[in-house]
Amino acid sequence: MHYCTQTLNQCDSQHPPSVRSKDGQKSYESATTLSTFGRITKPQGLLGGILNEITPPMCSGDGPSLGSGGSAGSSGTTGGGSSGGAPCGSGGSTGGNGLGQHQPIQHTVQFEPPPRPGRGTEGRPIALRANHFEIRMPKGFLHHYDVAISPDKCPRRVNREIIETMVNSMHYQKYFYNQKPVFDGRRNMYTRQPLPISNEKVSFVTLPGEGKDRVFKVAIKHVSEVSLFSLEEALEGRTQRIPNDAVVSLDVIMRHLPSMSYTPVGRSFFQNPDGYENPLGGGREVWFGFHQSVRPSQWRMMLNIDVSATAFYKAQSVIDFMCEVLEIPDKNEQRRPLADSQRVKFTKEIKGLKVEITHCGSMRRKYRVCNVTRRPAQMQSFPLQLETGATVECTVAKYFQERYKISLNYPHLPCLQVGQEQKHTYLPLEVCNMVAGQRCIKKLTDMQTSTMIKATARSAPDREKEINNLVKRANFNADPHLQMFGINVNPRMAEIQGRVIPAPKIQYGGRTKAQASPQQGVWDMRGKQFFSGIEVKVWAIACFAPKRIVREDSLQFIVQLQKISNDAGMPIVGQPCFCKYATGQDQVEPMFRFLKNKYAGLQLIVVVLPGKTPVYAEVKRVGDIMFGLATQCVQSKNVNKTSPQTLSNLCLKINVKLGGINSILVPAVRPTVFREPVIFFGADVTHPPAGDKTKPSIAAVVASMDAHPSRYSATVRVQSHRQEIIQDLYPMVRDLLLQFYRSTRFKPTRIIYYRDGVSEGQFLNVLNHELRAIREACVKLEIGYQPGITFVVVQKRHHTRLFCADKKDQMGKSGNIPAGTTVDQVITHPTEFDFYLCSHAGIQGTSRPSHYHVLWDDNHFSADDIQNLTYQLCHTYVRCTRSVSIPAPAYYAHLVAFRARYHLVEKEIDSGEGSQKSGNSDERTPTAMMRAVTVHPDTLRVMYFA
Repeated sequence: MHYCTQTLNQCDSQHPPSVRSKDGQKSYESATTLSTFGRITKPQGLLGGILNEITPPMCSGDGPSLGSGGSAGSSGTTGGGSSGGAPCGSGGSTGGNGLGQHQPIQHTVQFEPPPRPGRGTEGRPIALRANHFEIRMPKGFLHHYDVAISPDKCPRRVNREIIETMVNSMHYQKYFYNQKPVFDGRRNMYTRQPLPISNEKVSFVTLPGEGKDRVFKVAIKHVSEVSLFSLEEALEGRTQRIPNDAVVSLDVIMRHLPSMSYTPVGRSFFQNPDGYENPLGGGREVWFGFHQSVRPSQWRMMLNIDVSATAFYKAQSVIDFMCEVLEIPDKNEQRRPLADSQRVKFTKEIKGLKVEITHCGSMRRKYRVCNVTRRPAQMQSFPLQLETGATVECTVAKYFQERYKISLNYPHLPCLQVGQEQKHTYLPLEVCNMVAGQRCIKKLTDMQTSTMIKATARSAPDREKEINNLVKRANFNADPHLQMFGINVNPRMAEIQGRVIPAPKIQYGGRTKAQASPQQGVWDMRGKQFFSGIEVKVWAIACFAPKRIVREDSLQFIVQLQKISNDAGMPIVGQPCFCKYATGQDQVEPMFRFLKNKYAGLQLIVVVLPGKTPVYAEVKRVGDIMFGLATQCVQSKNVNKTSPQTLSNLCLKINVKLGGINSILVPAVRPTVFREPVIFFGADVTHPPAGDKTKPSIAAVVASMDAHPSRYSATVRVQSHRQEIIQDLYPMVRDLLLQFYRSTRFKPTRIIYYRDGVSEGQFLNVLNHELRAIREACVKLEIGYQPGITFVVVQKRHHTRLFCADKKDQMGKSGNIPAGTTVDQVITHPTEFDFYLCSHAGIQGTSRPSHYHVLWDDNHFSADDIQNLTYQLCHTYVRCTRSVSIPAPAYYAHLVAFRARYHLVEKEIDSGEGSQKSGNSDERTPTAMMRAVTVHPDTLRVMYFA
């Protein structure tokens, strides 16, 4: 493959004219093996107008054109052309007539999401209910107060208790006089009527404490009036912008009473599971609760209510907690000190959690654990100051014997070090209990995750019933705070008219060129062959499972794999050139180096693994990064017991990893956007697990490399910890645009950018940074190159659920909505361009529709256009013959980022101190980490992440 780093025109000039049509324009058909598209015209809605707002074009003559495959300069656009009139040139676009020398983009204009272009009409209607409940608001104003409490590092629970004490105290009645203010636990308080406070009211509030009372200083100051008229205007579509202060105030009102009654976690509330248990193992258990959030929608505010579940630490003795973590069946059988590996595992789990002491009677003081001692309580000493002033070393066990008359039952076990490490405060395990209500933010194990899914999965009708019961129990209209503010909640779910849009047809290859018609998001590949299958001639097997698990005769699964692959049009020829057993991750690199040097043209290494093992990460690191070798991992259980479905899924992945194409969308029924060169981007940022404060975030961007679209290339970057904006997007997009041009010989006239993982509060920041980066990548590749950009955010982490109003519409055992169900009214934004689409068939539990927000659209898509396009892209995911829940490019970006996390995994070695990191700090520098995720050039040519 030819690699170049020039601009598009320079790159274009190096290729012979034989790829061009008679009129000098390259044929998109010849480059992509698709049907005739006709002459390429300029894209809909070029960015000329917006660019003009930022940098006026110089009108000193004709600038350089886009060259062949480009489209600027023609006035024959469909869809309305560019926004805003250009001062020169035709149709407001730039290129062939008018843009001279490119000027630097000035970051002065703030981008805003476009208004909704209308509602979709395609598809059959379906009656739905959504777990949104209408809020009837009062008219007028609310009053916002700033509350400053000192000491200022109190938990929100304590702050709420302070304000509640003030409100209920007779001493402060002259200020609150029967008002019921609401408080968010931080600094924001709201009242229906103004308080008789002139400037700032400072008070002192006393709360009973452990041992002595605690006194807090409270300063209350009026901030502003919050207009509910402005919110009403926005909901009715009379103004574009939703007043955030009004939405926040309503949210605080709705959350005030639940925050006092339950354990709040984010936007959910949980209750101690008294009377029932849902253990997860490892000292963790499932708590059930409900999610609640206030959302603006069309003509009304809505309350989104959903069932919720999360993991908490079980309230029990620390000894019992340790036994669960270390899988010790009976604490009385643990008569020896903990091994180093056990201590390290226990420390990782309990560090940062709160414990309460039991040896001081009714005073249950709480501490936060900072470490677990290496020595047992009978040997762990600390400096004890005597009454004489002298300091002596005393063991923890001796101190508890002399000070509290407690003879420890487990002196051979370690102690908890609590508070600050430098203060040497030690507690024996047996005098400590786990504090109730501590949410588990550490990652669940695979077994715990499986148990959680089983405990929380509910069919759609069961979930709907449970949500209705939640609302009934909550009895919002009896809440005295809501009554004070004049707020009423409709206890019935919102009723919506949705649509089920038709699925695309799937094109296969081989002699028959068969087509598949998805039914409820699923289609069958039997009797069909890949659109473009790869013949596998040189391949190897490396088995990292021991012989007792995978016997040599078990590798007969090769015969079955070859049969399935041959039927699918991807023949795996002959016997593997290499088939050996190996043990441990240290053997991966030397084995792969040998294979790379020994066997020229090696296409594939099939790696058999015993289960979840560090070998997997090392296989991907060595194969993807070091040697550019395609690898396919298989679990030993699937080798010993083969099934046609498992083998078919393996073939789906292997074919694309070798450069093949499994299937494509039938060209004749694709959206009109495919009539011109279009590139699809997917982008995602993955963050380290909650609680990890050091590991970097990983940004991944993928882009389509053909017109189907079926083949994608990827690029990845390591960036700052928990940084959501993709910091290096400009060079990432630039590289992918160049790759698209080399692959197709066309310059895309449209860019469709699907961005995953962005919360609504980050929309404008991400849009303004990333849209500029995409545009900058375009204009710096070639002066005047301005493809139309559509920027769509994909959200999966939300709590909107849709239910069939008619049982006849329910699908499968779980009673879910049909695949293709789309909603763009009632529960969507009052003015902005968003919609819900459930593109997959729900197998277990309740289907979650994806929420799409169109934040920018130069291409002027109608609602039907973008909804159909998005739904069709959900059918192009190469790993399975099912439609998936988000468009394939967004899914691939997630896979790339997830794979890069494996590339960053550090090797772990066993030592007397437990598991330690190998290497030195230089390996964790940004440069070193970037090098660690830089994929080998040979790997970049294929979809290694599939």
